[in-house]
Amino acid sequence: MHSAAEDSRASLPMTGAPLYQRLAEHYRHVIRTGTLAPGERMPSVRALMRQHHVSLSTALQTFRHLEDAGWLEARPRSGYFVRLAPTSRLPGASEPDMRVAPAAARYVGLHERISSVIERAHAAPDALNLGGATAAASLYPGAALQALAVKLLRHHPTLLTDTGGEGHCPAFRQALAHRAMSCGVVVAPQDIIVTNGAVEAMSLALRAVAQSGDTIAIESPAFFGLLQLLESLGLRALEIPTSPTTGISLEALDTALSAYGNVKAVVVVPHLQNPLGSVMPDARKAGLVTLCRRHGIAIVEDEPYRELLEHAEHVQPVKAWDRDGSVIYCVSLNKILAPGMRLGWMDAGRWSARVRMLKYAQTRHGDVLTQRVAAEFIGSGAYDRHLHRLRARLRVQRDATADAIARHFPAGTRLGVPPAGLLLWVELADGHSSEHLFHAALREGIRIAPGTIFSNSGRFDAFLRLSCAQPFDRDLDDALRRLGRLARHG
Repeated sequence: MHSAAEDSRASLPMTGAPLYQRLAEHYRHVIRTGTLAPGERMPSVRALMRQHHVSLSTALQTFRHLEDAGWLEARPRSGYFVRLAPTSRLPGASEPDMRVAPAAARYVGLHERISSVIERAHAAPDALNLGGATAAASLYPGAALQALAVKLLRHHPTLLTDTGGEGHCPAFRQALAHRAMSCGVVVAPQDIIVTNGAVEAMSLALRAVAQSGDTIAIESPAFFGLLQLLESLGLRALEIPTSPTTGISLEALDTALSAYGNVKAVVVVPHLQNPLGSVMPDARKAGLVTLCRRHGIAIVEDEPYRELLEHAEHVQPVKAWDRDGSVIYCVSLNKILAPGMRLGWMDAGRWSARVRMLKYAQTRHGDVLTQRVAAEFIGSGAYDRHLHRLRARLRVQRDATADAIARHFPAGTRLGVPPAGLLLWVELADGHSSEHLFHAALREGIRIAPGTIFSNSGRFDAFLRLSCAQPFDRDLDDALRRLGRLARHG
């Protein structure tokens, strides 16, 4: 028959290390998974002694070991508190040469190799997805949104059968306009165009400013969904070097706009750009508006992630510097509120009338029920509480994932750790191919996003996008260990 002490110790990692180190590893795992969040108080020394049936000396050694490694901090007369998990000490991903003029614009062709990668990933739905860009369902306020929907349907039973007039909810547009005002974007509620997520908003924006055969300047690397959209519209892509820290190169963009004709717009994701995670400084946002106004081209601003930043209310979009309606502002709620609701909105600036007609021709009415649910949630304090929890959980997951990559991947790996968000941009050691790694990982039941799908060229084959959107646990740590082994062997 086992004693209580034996049962307690049985759950500790069996590495053969001294007991205090095994106990410290147990608490590192607890912190990585978010069970103990940054800023939360640790069990007292006496509580740890009772729970794990260890001596005072072992308990103190455990705390000091975690403190020395940066996981805990001691506060006088208060005990030990969880610090942010030590982030990766790997060097950041390589910066591109921001002065290099881009190659001539090309028709976007998601050639057979890229299409094969996407199709193979979709054909393995049961694989552990380390390449996605949406948080785990448990991180979204599903129960609260469901309760609001039930209440609304009880009081308004025709919401699912009535077209809702013009297919929009005035309260939703009012809530969005109020929210936008807090970050420097002034838009009248009646000027807001509600869309079926960001994809429809981006499609409407590009169709409003360009025709088939025209050129659109984009960040490079760029989200592969944008490349697919450009291809579907028959547009050329002019890829502009983009920094993992400061965003699109204004110098290279200026050179490109002077050298190539028929550029109708530039598409940017200024905050937590996908896949890089970069955030444009305010001076560069203002400079982008000035540059594009001088060249007479539109800016299409894609904004799916800004609310994931700490103190997001103080982070101004590019649209905040717009004085003549030349910035089309496209916002998605998919990543921050509820992926299944597929809600987005846009302020189309001076193209508003054309976008409205395109929207009417394309999708007519929106889903009024989801708009009303979102209006009530966003208009209450529950929304900010949700965002606070979401940011905290994602921060823990990001740091734990980055720490695991630093531990498991081979020497020479580089890693960009963004200030927030869902994604990590990894540069493989020794120029190893992310596409080869993609195929090897898929055979082991792991999905990743190789760098080749983020450009119309092969220049990012040595990079991959990894998700930090899922709660960190032993299965995820094991998957990253196996991925690191595959990366080590090329």
